[in-house]
Amino acid sequence: MKAARERAVHAALEALGLVDAKTPGRVIATVAGGINKTARIEVRDRVLFAKWNDRGLAGHFTAEAAGLDALRAARCGLRVPAVIAARDEPANEAFLLLEIIEPGERPADFDETLGRELARMHRTSSRQGFGFERDTYCGATLQRNEWYTDWVDFFRDERLARQVQLARRRGMSRVDAALCDRLLARLDEWIADDEPPALLHGDLWSGNLMCDATGTPVLVDPAAYFGHREAEFGMTALFGGFSRRMYDAYHEQYPLRPGWQERVDLYTLYHVLNHFNLFGGAYLREAMVIVRRFVG
Repeated sequence: MKAARERAVHAALEALGLVDAKTPGRVIATVAGGINKTARIEVRDRVLFAKWNDRGLAGHFTAEAAGLDALRAARCGLRVPAVIAARDEPANEAFLLLEIIEPGERPADFDETLGRELARMHRTSSRQGFGFERDTYCGATLQRNEWYTDWVDFFRDERLARQVQLARRRGMSRVDAALCDRLLARLDEWIADDEPPALLHGDLWSGNLMCDATGTPVLVDPAAYFGHREAEFGMTALFGGFSRRMYDAYHEQYPLRPGWQERVDLYTLYHVLNHFNLFGGAYLREAMVIVRRFVG
């Protein structure tokens, strides 16, 4: 951790009364990840978790903090780390400081608990509609979260259309772009319904799911917003790692409409395009397989 950022973290801890001149705290270990670097920080009788990066993503950590706070406020049986402090400016001092959650072994009913409590979380809604109190990030990609009253409009304009625009800049062909435009124009044929907005994690793959020392499922690294709850499963389907028992428990608590397994590919498409825009490679081919499934 560079000196300027370390001073910023120390100032935040000092303001919270967690450190002082006699007990300054110390960094125990630092790990470099795909987007962020992380560290365990020892302060008095506590250990906290810090993350940061040098990408200069505007509002990145305060956005993640808002998402974590929203998930915690849902008060379901899923654990979400508490936010200690968050800072985005200046970029060389940006960080997010959280309570640390030590991992544990998954109990036999872990998947059922996850499905049941995820369904409970999805019953948290918003009278303002589809969107969020602020823009968030999915990975390093900005997610615009203007409030919409119509889900199709939100998902088309603020999710898929923005990813297609980025993909064009990254080298998507005119032919593929035209197919994507056809899909966007016909989106209401597949995903229009009157379900209320649901609080979503927004980036729920197995790497953003933990088990704590008590066996409770833990959600981390959200890209939170209020959306159609089927959208949550677009990411769970992309890389796998979620059992049939999880889905069955979810359905027992809050059944999805028939045909969701076919529609979920449209929500997976958002994440596949996002991975192409972040990492390139074969993700574009995978995205176009989905597009052609719907518009030929």
